[in-house]
Amino acid sequence: MTPFTEEVIRILKDIPPGVVVTYGQVARLAGSPRSARQVVRILHSMSEKHGLPWHRVVNARGEINVPDEASRTKQRRLLEAEGVSFTEDGRVHFKKN
Repeated sequence: MTPFTEEVIRILKDIPPGVVVTYGQVARLAGSPRSARQVVRILHSMSEKHGLPWHRVVNARGEINVPDEASRTKQRRLLEAEGVSFTEDGRVHFKKN
């Protein structure tokens, strides 16, 4: 496993319930700001094995970005159960603190 992958896994495991981040934010925190697609790949291939909170990561526009409707619905339900709200057009409502 590469150091970048290890760092991405560590970052993802540290995302607390109710907090949503973007693929790009994770890549930047892991030291490679242009590697958002690698974060997607890591989530896709390693979420189950490493118990990653995949549902807490969305694209830069705040959209749930998974290929099938069932997974999109599941991700939204998991986020809503953690107190995450959505805009009328279905994007995550990012809170500014």
